[in-house]
Amino acid sequence: MSTERHYTREFVRTFFTSPTAVEGEDDSAKMLRSAAGLRGMQAPDVWVPDNEDATAPSMREEGIDNIIEVVAEHGADFPGEIHPRVVWHREDPAKRYAGFQQMLRIARSDTGAIEHIDGFVIPEVGDIDDWKKADEFFTIIETECGLEPGSLSMSVIVESGEAELALGDLRTEMGKPANNLERLFLLVDGEVDYTKDMRAMTRTGELPPWPELRHNTSRGASAAGLVAVDGPYDDIRDIEGYEERMADNRAKGMTGIWSLTPGQVVTANKAPLPPKTGSWLLEVGDREVELSAEDGQQVYDGSEMGLEVTGDREYTLRVGDDEHVLDEDELREELLDMTAYVPSMTDIVDSMEEFEAAKEAGKGAIAMTQSATVVIDGVSVEISKDRMWDEATYQAAGTPIALFQDVYEHRPDQHEELEEMYGEEIVERATAVGN
Repeated sequence: MSTERHYTREFVRTFFTSPTAVEGEDDSAKMLRSAAGLRGMQAPDVWVPDNEDATAPSMREEGIDNIIEVVAEHGADFPGEIHPRVVWHREDPAKRYAGFQQMLRIARSDTGAIEHIDGFVIPEVGDIDDWKKADEFFTIIETECGLEPGSLSMSVIVESGEAELALGDLRTEMGKPANNLERLFLLVDGEVDYTKDMRAMTRTGELPPWPELRHNTSRGASAAGLVAVDGPYDDIRDIEGYEERMADNRAKGMTGIWSLTPGQVVTANKAPLPPKTGSWLLEVGDREVELSAEDGQQVYDGSEMGLEVTGDREYTLRVGDDEHVLDEDELREELLDMTAYVPSMTDIVDSMEEFEAAKEAGKGAIAMTQSATVVIDGVSVEISKDRMWDEATYQAAGTPIALFQDVYEHRPDQHEELEEMYGEEIVERATAVGN
């Protein structure tokens, strides 16, 4: 099969769930109404009115009514996509039928709610045959309600070993005449139920990190032309941990993450975007420290590392308890190995434009130079490194810009914030480069 994508968005940063009905409230749909009013960086790329885990079983019938009412009223103005989650289970025919009925009720409603719904999220899927059962229900709904075939996308939550293994079947199954799995959109990890299904245990009772699951989901999405999304990060106060999790995910090719609060939505919307300013990192022990930019120099002000001049062109570099006596060239090489540069939006655009100009002039590769003055304990050292840019480097470096362009195209409600963040000039260049 081809990995050509069958939907508009190529990147999803945020997957935000809301209970569809809250028990004991005068307005059981208040959480839906609140989410429907989110705009700008507070609004997710994908909003999921959640009629499964987030809603009590006794409230789910009312939850469907609330979805219909709120989406019909506010769906046209919501800036992201809307994908309600319904009930489903790979081992429970009754629950699968209930999920079908929930989707059918929404689609049949004379309120026009279905016009603003982009698809549905199916939880607790099993092997690939189970995915096909859900797909068949989508096809029936589209047929009965006069919707365009394939117009409702299907996203699944990977919450079992069966579903994880099914990721490897997608390339061969999608595109067969017997199914319409091309409607697939998001592959979302559900680490909580996955942990239960795997019968996994930790000493503290906390979830295992499951890096293998996240890698497999990202790989399955890449192979099948879909979008991978990580599961929820439950410690909503741990912003640093949330950011670290997203950085680790992006290194696996997984841009999106589940968001539980509007605060997490803002963090997850901004985190994948290129930084406004570049920064230098210094590896100290087993961690990276961001150097402080002061008067055009990059200053280290920690205590785990020291540097002093001990003779003519001789230096003593201390890292932790280790000391190294180095000459000027050796010190420069050591610091080159210990430093890395995080390019800004402007840096990436400048480099891409320079390579495009060189390619237009007939050059297949050019050298890009990065230089800085690193200051440790008041001692300044000039470092400089060259990086060869060829077509492959250009394509890889352009991924953050492709993300930015995708966001700019599909989220006009964020234009003002993006222009405030970067400036109008660089936004204009970033939307044009690579096209």
